[in-house]
Amino acid sequence: MERNLTLVALFAALIAALALIPKFTLGFGVPITAQSLGIMLCGTVLGAKRGALAVLLFLLLVALGLPLLAGGNGGLGAFMLPSSGFLIGFPVAAFVTGLIVEKWYGPSLTLVAAVASVIGGIVVLYIFGIIGLSNALDKSLLESAALVTVFIPGDLIKAVLAGFITSGLAKARPASVLSRS
Repeated sequence: MERNLTLVALFAALIAALALIPKFTLGFGVPITAQSLGIMLCGTVLGAKRGALAVLLFLLLVALGLPLLAGGNGGLGAFMLPSSGFLIGFPVAAFVTGLIVEKWYGPSLTLVAAVASVIGGIVVLYIFGIIGLSNALDKSLLESAALVTVFIPGDLIKAVLAGFITSGLAKARPASVLSRS
């Protein structure tokens, strides 16, 4: 129990630390950040439940006003921005990513974690992000989907990185990859 709580808190801190990498905000109000890599890693390393809990802890801290989002944003107002759909989708993305890694014992953990990150950390996350963006900007779902295509190359790189990081961690400390235990 203590180990699980420690890892959940550690990964919430990892997501927050990834906000320190400078962000680049696009004209429609959604920033390009490294925090989605943290969401992917929550799922690939911690698994579905613990990964989602780590993200929920992070979002709770943001809601309480801690400036943990890229650019130092925090507070309930962060959930009213055009990017709020992505925030709401974070725990679901981590859960789906973790569930895939837990259930699919494919050819290699690198590939499994990368594919899981694409499905959970990109496809699932974008569904929430596009819906939120559509509501915030009063645009159609198709128009909002077109706006987020700029994120795809960077997120694909993050998914591959999540695969390599998870695999490397599993080789160095097999017991630390809870999605496989």
